Amino acid sequence: MSLPPPNSFPGLLTAPEVRAEGGKSVSCTTSSQNGSTQEFSPQERAQLLRLAHDSISSALEKSGEISLDVPNPRFAEPRGAFTSLYLRGELRGCVGYVDPRYPVYRAVAETARAAAFDDNRFPPVTKEEAPHLAIELSILSRPQPIQAGEVEVGRHGLLVNWHGHRGLLLPQVPVEHGWDRATFLEQTCRKAGLPADAWQHGATIEAFTAEVFGDKT
Repeated sequence: MSLPPPNSFPGLLTAPEVRAEGGKSVSCTTSSQNGSTQEFSPQERAQLLRLAHDSISSALEKSGEISLDVPNPRFAEPRGAFTSLYLRGELRGCVGYVDPRYPVYRAVAETARAAAFDDNRFPPVTKEEAPHLAIELSILSRPQPIQAGEVEVGRHGLLVNWHGHRGLLLPQVPVEHGWDRATFLEQTCRKAGLPADAWQHGATIEAFTAEVFGDKT
């Protein structure tokens, strides 16, 4: 199996805001490694990061093709994933899947390419920029229902649903901003376009963890 060209990945989510009307959305921000789980070995992390870089470079070379043959059974499990691109320390693109739509290997390849070329906040990555990109991956666990009092800042990401509104924040976001649990819940609701206290009035709360790693970790 090979990867299709940019602009052809259904369900991928860019991230200007964590907000959606009856749909899905994501947030990307300069992140922290605090609270990141560790499932993949250093060698497996390196494989996934190399895949992300190769996915971008193959598109720039106009071949558009990259093998998606899974080299490791661990990479065959469907998972949500986000790819964040940084250039000279500044965010250059971030795109992801919230839901476990595809095997993690394919999800990384697709989100990397989409972050480079399909994030409408930024112009497409150029050949000159590509060698200087730093990549960070967030591999998500499956979201599970959780009670508000069980949310752990720095460990959990949150997904809030209510009346067709859906908002998501990755685990590293509250750590970076210094939020406590209540603020984290409120901000996830706000990003869904809901009142800040919706989590206290019937909104569904789901939590997930993320393994966050990048070129410098």
